[in-house]
Amino acid sequence: MHAKTAEEQSPFLAMLKKDNDSHREVTKKYVGFWQEDERDGRKQNYMSVANSFYDLATDMYEQGWAQSFHFSRFAINEPLLQALARHEHYLAYMMNIKKDMTVLDMGCGIGGPAREIAAFTKCKVVGVNNNGYQIQRAVAYTEKAGLDGHVSFVKNDFMAMEFPDNSFDAVYAIESTVHAPSLQKVYEQAYRVLKPGGTFAVYEWVMTDTYDEYNPAHSAIRLGIERGNGIPAMMTRKHAIEAIKAAGFVLEHAEDQAEMGDQIPWYAPLAGEFPTGRLLDFGALRTTKLGRVTVNILLSVLETFRLAPSGIAEMAREFSYGADNLVRGGKEGIFTPMYLMVGKKPEI
Repeated sequence: MHAKTAEEQSPFLAMLKKDNDSHREVTKKYVGFWQEDERDGRKQNYMSVANSFYDLATDMYEQGWAQSFHFSRFAINEPLLQALARHEHYLAYMMNIKKDMTVLDMGCGIGGPAREIAAFTKCKVVGVNNNGYQIQRAVAYTEKAGLDGHVSFVKNDFMAMEFPDNSFDAVYAIESTVHAPSLQKVYEQAYRVLKPGGTFAVYEWVMTDTYDEYNPAHSAIRLGIERGNGIPAMMTRKHAIEAIKAAGFVLEHAEDQAEMGDQIPWYAPLAGEFPTGRLLDFGALRTTKLGRVTVNILLSVLETFRLAPSGIAEMAREFSYGADNLVRGGKEGIFTPMYLMVGKKPEI
C-alpha cells in the first residue's frame, strides 16, 4: 500500500501517494472490525486491528502530532512540541534512565520518543513495533537526525518478543500497550526481557474509576475511543494496576497525569481550547474539530477527483469520531490517556 511513501518527508504527500486499491481494501478491512461490538473477536485479531489502523493513520497522526504520537500535560504558553518532549523527559526521569543504559521502547511508533529520550539521556534505545510502515519511517527519521548509533528498531510483536530474558536495563511503553489483547500478558513480556532490579514504566490508556459500564453514554464513549484509535478492548485503571502486579512487578508509583489540575487539559489540542494566541502553534489548529472538518472536506474533494486514495475520507471521519470521543471522555473524567505506572522487577 505504501510503495515509497515511507521515504516521503511530507506526511500529507505520503498520505496522498498510497496505492489506491490497497488503501481501499485496508479501509474496508478496518471498518469491518467494528460492524458489531465484539471485543473478544477484536482481541483475537489485535495484530490485524492495530496494523490496519496504523497503515491508515500514521500519516494523519504526523500531520497533527509530528513524530510523537501521544498526549501530554500543558503549561501556560507551552508549545505543543515542547510539551510532548517534556512528557517524555518526565518518563525518563521517573525511570532514572542513565547514560549508556540499554532501554526498550515497546510500541515505538515512528520513534519520536525513542529519539528524544536517547538524545536527552545518552542511553541506547531499541524500539519494537509490529507495523512495517512505521518502522520504515522511524529508521528514516533516525538516520536524518544522526541518532542511528543510539536508536534502532526491530519489527516484532510486543506480545511475543524475540529478545532473550534479562536483556534490557529499562523498559517503557507510551500509550501503546492499550493495543494489546491482554495487559497482563504484555506486561509479562516487559518483565521477562527486563534485567532484575530494572524499571518498567508505562503511560496507559484506561477508563477511570468514574467510568460506569452500565451507563450507556459512558459505554458509547468507550466504544468511540476504541473504534477511532484501533483499540481491541480498553481496560479500567483498576484492571491495569492488577495486571502490572500480576505480571510480577512491584508497583512503586502510580498517578493519573490528567488529574494534576492543569489549566490547559490534555485534550486541548483536540478540543481547540488553547488560548487564541496559540492557534499558530504546531498542530494547535489542525488537530481541532474545525481543523479536522476542514481536512475531511479537502480529502473528500481530492478523493472525488482521484487525487487521493479511495477510502481516505472515510478513514478521516473515523479518526475524527475517535477524537470527538476522546474529548468527551476527558471532559466527563471517565477516560485518561496518561495513567502512569512505574514498576520494579525484583532482584534475584
